[in-house]
Amino acid sequence: MQGLTEKIKDLAKRIEANNTWRQRECINLIPSETTPSPLVKLCEISDPSGRYAEHRTMKGKEIYFYQGIEFIRDVEEQLRTELAGYFGCPRVELRPVSGQMANEVVFKAMVKFINRGRKEGEPFRKLKLVMNNELTKGGHLSSQPMGSLFNYVEEDPATHKEKVVNFPVRKDCLYKTDTAKLTELLAQEKPELIVFGKSMFLYKEPVDFVYNIVKDWQPRPVIMYDMAHVLGLYGILQEPFKEGADIVTGSTHKTFFGPQRGIVASNISKESPLSRLWIDIKGRAFPGSTSNHHLGTLLALLTATYEMNAFKADYQTQVRKNARAFARALNDAGIDVEGDEADGFTETHQVVIRVSKHGTGNELAQRLEANNIITNYQALPDDESFLQASGVRMGVQEMTRFGMKEEDFKTLAHYVADVVVKNAAAKEKVADLRQKFLKMHYCLSAEEAAPIAARLFSTIFSSKELFGAIVANLEQLT
Repeated sequence: MQGLTEKIKDLAKRIEANNTWRQRECINLIPSETTPSPLVKLCEISDPSGRYAEHRTMKGKEIYFYQGIEFIRDVEEQLRTELAGYFGCPRVELRPVSGQMANEVVFKAMVKFINRGRKEGEPFRKLKLVMNNELTKGGHLSSQPMGSLFNYVEEDPATHKEKVVNFPVRKDCLYKTDTAKLTELLAQEKPELIVFGKSMFLYKEPVDFVYNIVKDWQPRPVIMYDMAHVLGLYGILQEPFKEGADIVTGSTHKTFFGPQRGIVASNISKESPLSRLWIDIKGRAFPGSTSNHHLGTLLALLTATYEMNAFKADYQTQVRKNARAFARALNDAGIDVEGDEADGFTETHQVVIRVSKHGTGNELAQRLEANNIITNYQALPDDESFLQASGVRMGVQEMTRFGMKEEDFKTLAHYVADVVVKNAAAKEKVADLRQKFLKMHYCLSAEEAAPIAARLFSTIFSSKELFGAIVANLEQLT
């Protein structure tokens, strides 16, 4: 018992140190992360965490296979309604527990869908051709043959590589699609599935452009948009469903400030030729990919979606203002900022810098971390691979939610320049800056949240003795 106590104490000390560093001393600029609000975090550890609520549609009725799930069933229905309102679409599948799983659910469903009409004796086939963004041009890993697309697309017998073609990029801006070449490529290749979306994401995707080209094809390709990085910017960046997309996937913990989960949304109607594709998506979500779909984070996502729907306009506007102010200030401080300066360098939450004059992307990301600025190194479109990355990728979304505005990001840009250009120390200045931004915004105020949090916290522990001891220790700490 003594050994167990010491191990847990040691781990707790390390957790406390990491919490303090990441939440009170660091400026987090990783564009694929965010800190949920305290109420969202409490929902994650509430009773549904660890429970099961398996269900599927059978003969037109939703059948649940566990008892004691009335509450979580209602939560799931409410969340579906909230997210349908957010996206302006009729269908949302909530059971993927990550964005990558959401993509794989769609790829599995696509293969099942294209084989529905095959005749007896015909071989089961994979997708003939998929179009996506190339990994080194900013494409997301999960949409690559080495990621979730693995095993779902045919192989070219001549090259022994998967039949995947990439969106062409412009020579004057490698972060934008070359639509003239794209027109030719679409006519030549005739993909069955078109996947928009990136992980290095500075500009909107040409969804309406592609839709207007392919809309009369028989059959036309399915248009999918992996919005993982920009899910929380739905509307201010673009609205893919209004532009012709059939499916939107994404993770809910980047610009969308929820817990770590994934979703599949669609505007496919019951009358659509793709109606059975939605049936296949539901079937590949469960039982195809999940059993327990992590009910604690499902409850947390409902709370986060309430927050997002309440504060969407103000949050999105500030994210874009901050990203452009940060990019401009970095450029003015002598750092090479990627993207088109005429467009403010970015239309999203992301800012990408080229650091090859000062070292490798890996070296500079480590140097920034040593100075309490958390980023990640990034291969740029003209780099040969991630092993020779010359960029650093940053996002403003988390610190926007902690209250930073344009002038604050201008200050931060000078600290980044100190580290990158001058190789000077900025650790203490960054820690001091972070002390000004510890309060969460775009959620309930502390005064409104505190009594709710207290009641939730008191019911999480079945032992009143333990809860009382925790409260007593909290009083001593404060």
